[in-house]
Amino acid sequence: MLPEEGYEIVPRVIPAATMSSLIGALADSREESPAVRTRAGAGAYAVRNLLTLQPAVRALAESLELMRLITPVLGSAARPVRAILFDKMPGANWKVAWHQDLSIAVKERRPTPGYGPWSVKAGVSHVQPPRRVLEAMLTARLHLDDCGEANGPLQVLPGSQAAGVLTSTAVAEWRERGTRVSCCAAAGGVVLMRPLILHASSAATMPGHRRVVHIEYAGLDLDTGLEWHEA
Repeated sequence: MLPEEGYEIVPRVIPAATMSSLIGALADSREESPAVRTRAGAGAYAVRNLLTLQPAVRALAESLELMRLITPVLGSAARPVRAILFDKMPGANWKVAWHQDLSIAVKERRPTPGYGPWSVKAGVSHVQPPRRVLEAMLTARLHLDDCGEANGPLQVLPGSQAAGVLTSTAVAEWRERGTRVSCCAAAGGVVLMRPLILHASSAATMPGHRRVVHIEYAGLDLDTGLEWHEA
């Protein structure tokens, strides 16, 4: 089971051969699409909708190696519902402020009690669901490259997920009193995290490829009329 801290770093999850094949498949899939974000001189640094765009990512998301980490936490109904590639590198070296992952991707917008506000990202409808939905989710961040302190790793405030959806004032309080932890991992390792845990990342001080495949899993269906976009 996932620790009460709301995150876990699991080393050596994916074999090197699988990693190599996945990196090659991802390089081939970066075509012009609303799901692909590029920056001059850096190329593609973020790719959404990977479960739909790249069969190799879906195969990985449903693999025994990853599902054996997910099902003990979410149960046998767990399945991947969204995947994104992030590549922090020279020319695309960003930082992210402290936040919670509050939105999910759905097939189409349908007004539903308890869901909102709505937004559109890369042509896909997104919405903030009720807390119970977010608490029945788990994210697996697969590292395709070694990531140390100099590479702008994910940082978390352990235990913050238990407080539910936080106001801006509560976020500031957690930042002041919480102990931040850097989630460093070698290539092939996975960082598990609850969507509601407060997390951030700084810009890399030694930018190189820091490729992460971010896969979100859900352990339940959405309310009537709504469907996960990539499930």
